[in-house]
Amino acid sequence: MALARTCKIMFTSGLLGLAVACGVPSTQGGTAALGAAGSPAGAGASASQAGNDLKFGADHRFASGLTLSVGSPKSFRPSSSAYPQSPRGAAFDIQLTNEGATTYKLSGLTVTATASGTAVKQIVDTTQGFTGITDAGKDVLPGRSVHIALAFAVPREQVQLRLQLRPSATEPAAVTYCGPA
Repeated sequence: MALARTCKIMFTSGLLGLAVACGVPSTQGGTAALGAAGSPAGAGASASQAGNDLKFGADHRFASGLTLSVGSPKSFRPSSSAYPQSPRGAAFDIQLTNEGATTYKLSGLTVTATASGTAVKQIVDTTQGFTGITDAGKDVLPGRSVHIALAFAVPREQVQLRLQLRPSATEPAAVTYCGPA
């Protein structure tokens, strides 16, 4: 019981630290990328630092050779058939390139978002082309790329949005993008 409580406290502390770091500009320029256990990732990762988060538009290369790029959020009004209903949505173009030596299973990709520290849900709005990861069963061969368009429900007013991408649910390595939306 005490171990579970300790894990919850550590997880909450980590989230709070990330939320605080999101809006703090770095005094160092250069590259920013996190690999497993917080170690710097290899070549190909570039962005201005805000804590350990990347700015939208930056590339991140995982040790496996998988490279992700998340474009700046684009605000839109979800249609009446969208789920969940929201006053506003933030849409993202995600480019995933497999520069590794092995096939990547797209079904392993998880994308989560928070707006000003609160978890937000992904919007499914088929009218506007936001259907989630539709090719989740697809394998991405070495040297190939996949484009994904995702949207998340956000409040009407501008917020600090954090988008976390993890190539596999079992992998500790993740990348977080942060910026206004």
